[in-house]
Formats: sequence, structure tokens, C-alpha cells
Amino acid sequence: MSRVVALIAAGPGDPDLLTVRAADLLRRADVVVADADALDIARELLGDSERLMPATDSDGLPMDHRSRARLVADHVKKGFAVVRLLSGDPVVDGSLLIEVQALRKVKVQVEIVPGVSPVTAVPAYAGFGLTGGKSREVAVVDAHDTDLDWSAFVRPRQTLVILDGADRAAEVAAGLVAAGRSAGTPVAITRSGTTIDQRTLVATLGTVASVAKAAKQSGPGVMVVGDVVDQRATLSWFETKPLFGWRVLVPRTKEQAGHLSEQLRQYGAVPVEVPTISVEPPRTPHQMQRAIEGLVTGRYEWVAFTSTNAVRAVCERFTEYGLDARSFAGLKVAAIGDATAEALRSFGVRPDLVPSGEQSSRGLLDEWPEYDSLVDPINRVFLPRADIATETLVAGLNELGWEVDDVTAYRTVRAAPPAAHIREAIKSGGFDAVLFTSSSTVRNLIGIAGKPHATTVIACIGPQTASTAEEHGLTVDVLADEPKVAVLARNLAEHGDALRAAADEAGEATWRPSRRRASSRRKAT
Repeated sequence: MSRVVALIAAGPGDPDLLTVRAADLLRRADVVVADADALDIARELLGDSERLMPATDSDGLPMDHRSRARLVADHVKKGFAVVRLLSGDPVVDGSLLIEVQALRKVKVQVEIVPGVSPVTAVPAYAGFGLTGGKSREVAVVDAHDTDLDWSAFVRPRQTLVILDGADRAAEVAAGLVAAGRSAGTPVAITRSGTTIDQRTLVATLGTVASVAKAAKQSGPGVMVVGDVVDQRATLSWFETKPLFGWRVLVPRTKEQAGHLSEQLRQYGAVPVEVPTISVEPPRTPHQMQRAIEGLVTGRYEWVAFTSTNAVRAVCERFTEYGLDARSFAGLKVAAIGDATAEALRSFGVRPDLVPSGEQSSRGLLDEWPEYDSLVDPINRVFLPRADIATETLVAGLNELGWEVDDVTAYRTVRAAPPAAHIREAIKSGGFDAVLFTSSSTVRNLIGIAGKPHATTVIACIGPQTASTAEEHGLTVDVLADEPKVAVLARNLAEHGDALRAAADEAGEATWRPSRRRASSRRKAT
């Protein structure tokens, strides 16, 4: 019985727009043969997997249909589950028929998995629909069709979508005007639609040639002609996000940066997580072992967690010993901040004390109760923490009458340097901003990757972190109103809005720091 090859439409460019069916097939495939334009989408799901195979020849050029079909057939005959990932929308652009015909000639059966079409997705991300107002019909054409009769597309109530029309905008506009369409008809040209590199030029048929020339942009894109383009004033939502297109460096691991990175994405940014520390077990595990035994046998009144890493270290020991959250019954649990509290809840433990003010050791001490022998049967606190933690919390708890078992739950060591292209981007201004959430992230990032470029926006979670950044020659642009990562992200977004407003007022088209590279912006002190 022959195996079926899934032909998947990659869609307009945003990997999140893959259909559920397409994503499932890609993850389960043994081999994915992808068009060059769809490789980045495949990598979002598969990484740099050996399963991913570009549909290109030895020179990096696209294979012809016959060669691609033979490549697919060879892997099918070996018993592999093969997926063929086609760029864009092959149902619309005509490549689907050619692909299927080539595969059937080599006796390969197919399943067709359609996707989100650039015809509708790109206008939606550019901020307009295809009908509405005076527009009542839609026509889709290929700019490379030399037999087009432009007189068929001059009706004012018609929206015209020209695939791959970006670089031929002047020619298309001239043809439409010559055929009788009004020179005042709105035009939008969108390149890299649905991705962080999306850019939309708006003009009219009469002005698009000069506007496109002045913009100095090139490359494939979708051109839309019609009154619907005016809907951008109401519907624009993607390119107007406060951090749209910003590459923001987050010096944290993916596990630690989860909520922060998601919030940055909501503001339109692309977070890039670069761990600056590596977490390792303590050199001698006996102290932790005794502390866990004491926790279970009732030695402690309180357990205080100062980081998500401390939570993870204790939970891993619990799992190792066959314990679960029920062992915390009868204990009072404190968490130094929202992220640590959430990590505890994920394990099934609800913290009794989380600072409502400053999320730090001092903030925790401000709300920690004094020891009262009439109320508290036990005066001992279990404090699992890093090997480099300060003694502030221990001293403060002692002053409140508590005895503390200060236990090294994990060690922190400087992480390995990031990839060469990340280091180069940090030093050359390839990142628009970097978020520092502690003094150690400042020191460690500079230690493993170098100092951020002068154009990069520096955002710090608190005064101490900002002071460390300044000591290392950085100028702090954003200081969080509160020492919380969510507030830090919000304040960065507000800063991005302010930069956009200033650029608009000055008539500047570029407002992203990485695009400006203005050496006069500031000098490192």
C-alpha cells in the first residue's frame, strides 16, 4: 500500500497561521521537503532538524517540479512519512496542480492541506478588508501574467488583488489608468505580510510610482487596488502595535521568560531569549536532603522561596523522593514575587505570603510577621536559595525572631556565550531593546556576549539594576515604575509609542532603534 504525501500550504508567512492539521502533520513527519520561502516557517516548529530538507539544488536554487517529485518519491519508497511544504497559497497561485501532476507521474498519492491565503491574510494584517463601503467584488490576478487585459479591472466597485505585484506596481498602475481606472484610486503595497518585517506603502494609482521609488523597498509582495485601502484608518492593528517589529533581547532562559516574552509579543515585539546563567545542582546534596526530610516531618513553620529556580529545585527533589504538593500541608509558604508564586501554584502549592509592594527580599521582610511563641509552635524557616544569594533575607528574619535553615538548593554559573550571530547583533545594534531584570543579568550578558550597542534601548527593572547598567557604561532609557517584569514590558511599550510619535512629528519613516543606527543618539558614559 503506497503512502500518502501531505501537500501543505505554508500560508502568508506567520508560522502561527498554519492550520492545526498542518502543524500536526509537520510535527509527526519523518521528512519535510520545504520550499526555500517556507523554511523559516518549518523551523519554527521543527528547529534545525535533520528531518527538514530544502527543496533546492546544490547551488541553493529551487528544484524543478520533476526533481522535487523524485526527491519526495525516494523518501516515500524508504517508508518515511513525508510532508511537502509549499510556500504561500498553491491553491490560488496555480502551483498545486503542477505539484500533484509531478508526484502522480512517480506514483505518489497526495493529501491536500490548504492554508490561510495571503489573498485575505495580508490585507487583514495591513488593516483593511477586501469588500465594504463601495467595494462589492474582488478579483485576484498574477502580476506576471502578460496576457492580462487591464480594461477588465476598471470598475470602481471592484477590489483588485495583484499577487507578486509589489515590484511591478508602477507598471500595473500605468496599465490600469490607461485602461480607464481613476488615478485617484487608493493602492496598498505590502511586503513580508503577517511577519514582523511587514511594511505597507499607501498611495494612489497616480502616485504609486513615485511613492514606491522614494521608499527604496524591493522584493515580493501583494498589491491591492481599491477604496478598501481607506479602511486602514479604522482597522489598522498590526503595524500600529507599540513595539511592532522590535527585536527585544531577554537575558533569561525560555522557562523563566515565558510570561514576559508572551507580553512582548502582544505589544508586537519579537523576544529573543538568551540565558545568562546556567542552573546546576549543589555540589553536596546532603543539606538539601536533610531539609526536605525536615519539611516532611514538621521541622519548619515557614518555607520561603526567593526564585522560580528555588521552586524548581525543591519540586525536583520532591519528585525524586516520590512526594507531591500534599507534603506542604500545615506549612506556611512565602514567595518573593509573582513569577515565583505562579511556579508554586503550578506545582499545586498556594503561597500564603507574596509581597504586595516591592518584590524583593526587603519587600518580603516588610510583610513578614514577627515570631510569636503564643501563635507559632515552631520558630524555624526553610530557605532554599542559590549559592550566590545575599544574606539580607536571613538577617532580616533573624531580627524578627525566626531561626533560618539557609540551604543551597542550586548553583548558578555563567552560561555559555550565545551563537555568533546573536553576539554580533548585540554589539552592532541588531536588537532594538534589551530588558535587564537583575544586576546579575547585566554583568553576565556583557561577560558572555559584550556590551549592547549605543542605539539599543536599555530597560531595567529597578534602581539597583539600572545602577549596575550605568556602571558598565550603558545609558538607561526605561526604568520600570514597579519592580515587576510585566510593568517593565509595559513601560518599554510606552517608550516605543513615544518614539513612534516623535518620528511621526518629525516626518521620519523609521522609528525602530535598530533601523536608525544614529550614532549621535547618545554616547556611552
